Amino acid sequence: MMRHENSKAPRAARTGLALACAALSLALASPALAQQAPDTLVVTAARLFDASNGRLIDNPQIVIRDGRISAVGRAGDAAPEGARRLDLPGMTVLPGLIDMHVHLDSDPSYGGYTGLQFNDRFWSVLAVKHAQQTLQAGFTTVRNVGADAWNDVGLRQAIDEGKLAGPRIVTAAYSFGATGGHCDSTYFPPSMAQKNPYNADSAAEARKSVRELRKYGAQVIKICATGGVFSRNTEPGQQQMSFEEMKAVADEAHQWGLRVAAHAHGAAGIRDAIRAGVDTIEHASLIDEEGIRLAKQHGAWLSMDIYNTDYTQAEGKKNGVLEDNLRKDREVGDIQRENFRRAHAAGVKMVYGTDAGVYPHGLNGKQFAVMTRYGMSPAQAIRAATFDAAQALGRKDVGLIETGRWGDLVAVAGDPTQDVRLLESVPVVVKGGEVVKDAR
Repeated sequence: MMRHENSKAPRAARTGLALACAALSLALASPALAQQAPDTLVVTAARLFDASNGRLIDNPQIVIRDGRISAVGRAGDAAPEGARRLDLPGMTVLPGLIDMHVHLDSDPSYGGYTGLQFNDRFWSVLAVKHAQQTLQAGFTTVRNVGADAWNDVGLRQAIDEGKLAGPRIVTAAYSFGATGGHCDSTYFPPSMAQKNPYNADSAAEARKSVRELRKYGAQVIKICATGGVFSRNTEPGQQQMSFEEMKAVADEAHQWGLRVAAHAHGAAGIRDAIRAGVDTIEHASLIDEEGIRLAKQHGAWLSMDIYNTDYTQAEGKKNGVLEDNLRKDREVGDIQRENFRRAHAAGVKMVYGTDAGVYPHGLNGKQFAVMTRYGMSPAQAIRAATFDAAQALGRKDVGLIETGRWGDLVAVAGDPTQDVRLLESVPVVVKGGEVVKDAR
């Protein structure tokens, strides 16, 4: 019996070797069968916005190969044979835009208690539509700084797997802070026992929350250092996390290679967050001179959402937002905008963050004009949503049209460095070399 099996073995080996040699010969004769030809897109336009310096380059040609930019040159340069083409005469091409502060599972149509009429998974489903609207608006990367029930993590994974259309998402999962603070559940009586599962009331608890959130998909840590506008029983100026707690968060997150964002309206909370090593200060509404000095000294970025008050004051009451929340919104809105002007004039690093979810997703581009109204040039505002935002994220794969980065582009008719409102309605969007919108 053993001899019979052994006698078959050489014959099977010879057959396998012959098949392998045949396959190799066929591959050598036809390289296309050995390796699928890369997908290539060649983009030409009238102008390219160089986000590294805010200048325009005439007649660019961009080659995107397998999702990444492989060459940036001038129209007429040699292009790969058989590549798809996207010719954009008269248009300006820019890096895909980045919004550093969104909440994709939030919908401003439901303010106050009106959202309680829906099942918890309602918000997970809405996040899919919101992601699509955000991408269609030209924002190919977003940082989602707070979501319920891991909605943003699941959404990111589905987009990355190609199951859904949406931007690249940097996920914070749950934002957290002190018990009873802005990141806690503050709208319900004790009998309902509602609370944030990651509340942290000591430095040790703060470290543990960072570790658990990272374990389950957080790519950035978001804390609430002060009270807020749209929580109940908190005031924006109140500091709600101690310096020691915030330092524990920053130290732990940085040890794991994560960056930290802090919701901070109040001046004292802003100062302690910066001293603690927080990377980006969200809102920064009541920042004072000392806070501005510290931001410059420590290199902290400010992400100031200076458009959304227009929406919340116009539509909030109709959407069910409580009067106390609208009162706080009115009180900080104009102050925040003037402090944006002061911080920018002082040379503080700024990024583009809108708080989309407080106002409708897809309108992210409306903040550009407000940023220019309060002191930025159009080019500076665009940089805040491209190159500067990528730096604040610590990423070198987005934010710039450069070899090696993702092929994420937007294009508008005309020159957005002269009329930044062109970015409020972006007709052409490319993500990873795929044209996801062409509404010319």
